[in-house]
Amino acid sequence: MASLNQCTFIGNLGRDPEVRYTPSGDTVANFSVGVNESWKDKSTGEKKESTEWVRVVAYRRLGEICGEYLTSGQQVFVQGKLHTRKWQDKDGNDRYSTEIIADRMLMIGGRRERETDSERPAQPAKPKSRPSFDDMDDDIPF
Repeated sequence: MASLNQCTFIGNLGRDPEVRYTPSGDTVANFSVGVNESWKDKSTGEKKESTEWVRVVAYRRLGEICGEYLTSGQQVFVQGKLHTRKWQDKDGNDRYSTEIIADRMLMIGGRRERETDSERPAQPAKPKSRPSFDDMDDDIPF
């Protein structure tokens, strides 16, 4: 029987990605995405909300892109596979960490500016005006 390991979600970055490199030189970016859920409590009528934090790991070129362009609070679409790692803490106890190994990431929610106020131009660019009949040449060839 076939199986499918695929997770897709949209949420906001909790902090800037942490970028590291493997001994072989591959990029590894780690970040967390908050996925919100809201509902109305049936008994009280009160609006409720919860946030689930999803750990994401992106490797190689996708990891480079995440490290370069993603910032805290930014909204992203992430698609990947669920992976659970087993490791031992300093006391020798088994610990588990579940994360999404990203295959695809899209930045959504608008473009974020990275420049500071001092780097912005002093005056905004003039909007282009629509052409009119006055702008046309008088020498019509017919």
